[in-house]
Amino acid sequence: MDDTREGGVAYEERSTKSVSRDGETGATGVDPEQLWLGHLQPRRGRRPAYSREAITAAAVELADAEGLEAVTMRRVAARVGAGVMSLYSYAPDKETLLELMVDHVSGELPTTVAPTGDWRADIKAVAHLQRALMLRHPWLPAALSTRRTPGPHTLAFMERALAALRPTGLDGAARLEVFAQLTAFVVGHVTHEIAQASASQAPGRAAAEARYLAAVAADGHHPELAAALSAPGRPLTPEATFTRFLNRLIDGLGSD
Repeated sequence: MDDTREGGVAYEERSTKSVSRDGETGATGVDPEQLWLGHLQPRRGRRPAYSREAITAAAVELADAEGLEAVTMRRVAARVGAGVMSLYSYAPDKETLLELMVDHVSGELPTTVAPTGDWRADIKAVAHLQRALMLRHPWLPAALSTRRTPGPHTLAFMERALAALRPTGLDGAARLEVFAQLTAFVVGHVTHEIAQASASQAPGRAAAEARYLAAVAADGHHPELAAALSAPGRPLTPEATFTRFLNRLIDGLGSD
């Protein structure tokens, strides 16, 4: 079996496909204990040709360029110059690789920023960082649509978010719920944002949609929609729209 190295020490990469003590795996079929706690076992031997970090980075680059559908074990192996069978020693299946990819990009999120004491401002900053990360890696919202076990980078950012929420007076369980709700909001919003951006690139789509909505508003069957469409305009940039929705969400959290 191939090995991997961290800190100059050779380690054996253990399969993450086995089940947990109670006989059940996580939602993705990946055992989180094996993946994040038990995947490295010290051993002596030759220095490894590859590392899990390098393989994960190659998979992220592939997903960024071509989407999640392009991420196959064969394509990733070719990208790092490895045989496909040797890749399975580092990530035994695509679900394991996706878990690694999610945590890998989460390492881009800053985690050492101290809370300011203004929890609204701090948690807004958390949400904007999440949005920016998902826009840099458009495959990430889809990867997060399946329950994933947070790895070390994700946990570090979660710690920042929970610390930001401490001034709310909510207990730990409630703060976890708030963070989950916030993340779900960002995932949903960015998914819609990416889809809208893709649709708007179709020639004539925006003008045709405007004409259609004008006709619907004028038919007399949708008075509420007509009133909404005739209301004074608001900034419609993706950033402005996200900020408005985020403010409403956070205002609701403050009234809990």
